[in-house]
Amino acid sequence: MTLSPMRVLSGVLVLAITPLTLLRAGNQITLSLNSASGLEVINGKAEAVTYRGRQAVHVVAAPDHVGAEDATVALVANSDFQDGTIELDVAGSPRAGAPEDARGFIGIAFRVQPRAARFENIYLRPTNGRADDQLRRNHTVQYDSVPDYPWYRLRKESPGVYESYVDLESGAWTRMKIVVSGTTARLYVNGASQPCLVVKDLKLGTSRGQVGLWAHASTDAYFSELHIEPEKP
Repeated sequence: MTLSPMRVLSGVLVLAITPLTLLRAGNQITLSLNSASGLEVINGKAEAVTYRGRQAVHVVAAPDHVGAEDATVALVANSDFQDGTIELDVAGSPRAGAPEDARGFIGIAFRVQPRAARFENIYLRPTNGRADDQLRRNHTVQYDSVPDYPWYRLRKESPGVYESYVDLESGAWTRMKIVVSGTTARLYVNGASQPCLVVKDLKLGTSRGQVGLWAHASTDAYFSELHIEPEKP
């Protein structure tokens, strides 16, 4: 069994915190994430912490979602994104008491529609990165699209197309960079010059929306150093 981290968000709990603490250069947004300011958290809360020597935001699922299949999404205020680059440091591991098949699911949601009703998502399964089972390794990074194309539908209909391997360490800081253009998204991890995942048919087409910090309810999730650079018109 594998947990299903990509069901439609339900029983929405929203925590809105303002103002946003960020640096802007044109349409670019750089957010250190040393506080929870400027995040609208759906199905959970965000709190400022220090994790592995770095200031970060800790995203925690709402009590009634712990152990559930819903995700927590922390939307970045004033982020309006269609094409461009998103970079973010993430650290995810299964929380204490999580089910045995928890993987530390953590990632970036983009083109997020109001109330996170629909969005594109690329996320990591950190505990798979160094597993002894090669099949698990092949499922280390994942794309899916909420709500119509969850990971299990994509895996069944197109095995191996929307997920791949990359070396990850559970709980360690990991740099994610997603480059989006039209219906194509590429994921680069830890400064690699080549993507470890290429998605050529984003299921929401060429939509636009907010950027969000994404984590499954079973994950102990930390985020730091967000940079959003929309493509120039």
